[in-house]
Amino acid sequence: MKTEKLIRKWMDKIIMGACIFIFGFMVVLGTYQIITRYVFNSPSTFSEELLTYSFTWLSLLSGAYVFGKRDHMRMAFIADKITGKPKEYLDICIEALIFIFAFLTMVWGGWSIMMLSMQQKTASLGVSMGYIYSILPFCGVMICIYCILNIYELIKGKDLKFENGYEEKGDIA
Repeated sequence: MKTEKLIRKWMDKIIMGACIFIFGFMVVLGTYQIITRYVFNSPSTFSEELLTYSFTWLSLLSGAYVFGKRDHMRMAFIADKITGKPKEYLDICIEALIFIFAFLTMVWGGWSIMMLSMQQKTASLGVSMGYIYSILPFCGVMICIYCILNIYELIKGKDLKFENGYEEKGDIA
């Protein structure tokens, strides 16, 4: 198997596994919260905070996974009308813009906010907010790696078509 496909495969498995684990954890924690609130009439404060942070982590990890699969939303009304080399250049430019955005906002900005908030503690858990924010640079790096893999495949001449069929003409009225 080619190196880029192997990297993509392992990144997909790791991110998907983390998302599945976090989702299962949230189901158990949400059930616990409901039971303590309505059965024992003693609401749990830590579980609500932990659910909030777990949902944030799940959302960001899922976003990185979706970028890797190229299933993210896009406005295709202009891009679908272009063919040939101009489409290749446009796709490479789009991937480069996503890379720049992910690097500046998620990696660099996420690292900055993570380091700034290391001294701040969460209300119920007492965990450093820097650890909570660590998911931003992590997911930013994942998106950047996916963008590099996509650009590499586009330069090699592989058309990165959307494989799920949702972007076909006429799907959205």
